[in-house]
Amino acid sequence: MQQLLLGLSIGSIYALFAIGFTLVFGVLDRLNLAHPSVFAVSAFIGIELVEVAGLSIWLTLPIVAAVGGVLGVVIERVAFRPLKNRPDAHFAGLISSIALAGMFIALLQWRYGPNTRRFPAESFPTTTYSILGAQVTVLQVAILLISVLLMVALTLLVARSRLGRGMRAIAENPTAAKVLGINVDRVTVTTFAISSALGAVAGALFAMNVNSAQLGMGTAIELKGLAVIIVGGMGSLPGALVGGLLLGLAEVFAVQYVGSSWRDLVAFGLLFLILLVRPQGLFGARKVREV
Repeated sequence: MQQLLLGLSIGSIYALFAIGFTLVFGVLDRLNLAHPSVFAVSAFIGIELVEVAGLSIWLTLPIVAAVGGVLGVVIERVAFRPLKNRPDAHFAGLISSIALAGMFIALLQWRYGPNTRRFPAESFPTTTYSILGAQVTVLQVAILLISVLLMVALTLLVARSRLGRGMRAIAENPTAAKVLGINVDRVTVTTFAISSALGAVAGALFAMNVNSAQLGMGTAIELKGLAVIIVGGMGSLPGALVGGLLLGLAEVFAVQYVGSSWRDLVAFGLLFLILLVRPQGLFGARKVREV
């Protein structure tokens, strides 16, 4: 039970990060490789807000989400929108987002230096609870609840809101959506903002969970996020949720019963096994758009 709770906690962060990834890919058919840099930037900003400004970690999260949303707008306006009319817009946007990510990390190093940063020791509540014989902290419960609530809120937004209907229309056919009166540019930039806000919260929660922030933390989780969206099903929000939780559980149980050096081997091996059984992912593949 102890390992199960720990796996769900870290898996929910993976899922939140992957859902931000798959939101842009599923709606706009763009792979935003600047997303991991938002993950790292938010962790450093979160630590500074707590350490320097004296804010609580709970008040820090909405501020970090807002910062992530702004970065999402910057990514869309700088890395993707100027290239949208190119015949190779998909590939050009991918390369452009990598370049922008490098700029974000360079600015982060200029501001904070290369060293690992941590939250002040008194930042976290020390209360613990016993659940079926397992000890869990308030922070772990909060991380799991915040991640799940955000993922449920996003799912409802996409399924039931006017913005969500616009997203789904653009995912089916951007040209037809424009003919129907949908402001494609506005929906696109809003999608990037929401995606990056989720990635930012995931970065802050990850830094809180391990009490550590490093310049390369986004790169370390990038492959896991890509693996999650492939296993869950390209463009599937429920698939990203389930895939993230599976990856977190696989890592934790691998460390517990096999060894820490085997963590990634066991976790990614399990994901490969799932793809061998179901190549389209757990929740099916995206529909191919008609040209």
